[in-house]
Amino acid sequence: MNKDIRKYNNSQAVSDKAICNLLAEEIDSNLPEAENKIWHAHPVWFLEGNPVVGYSKQKAGIRLMFWSGMSFDEEVLKPGTGKFKDASVIYNSAEEIKLKDLKRWCTKAKKIQWDYKNIVKRKGKLERLV
Repeated sequence: MNKDIRKYNNSQAVSDKAICNLLAEEIDSNLPEAENKIWHAHPVWFLEGNPVVGYSKQKAGIRLMFWSGMSFDEEVLKPGTGKFKDASVIYNSAEEIKLKDLKRWCTKAKKIQWDYKNIVKRKGKLERLV
């Protein structure tokens, strides 16, 4: 696990730390080609410079977010607000995480991407990559 992500996870409360560690391990396992780092203060995985998945501590719990998740056609992933294509799920315990779902979502994150990497260059316009 990336040392900065480990540090982020270790800074969480015990139950949240368990969620974060499981998410990091499973995302690493399902997206081995992805670069990962702390980006905007939380763990994010990138494919060819494009953010695809990350998680963060929210008031409601640990939010697992897929940048292109609205295009995954997954009922469990709730659409974000605004003009972006993100969707997420909130976890309050590691037992809530369904590894089969997470694996499927990571597979979709490889196949379905909107170009967030170049959003500034395109003046906020998103284009589908894959």
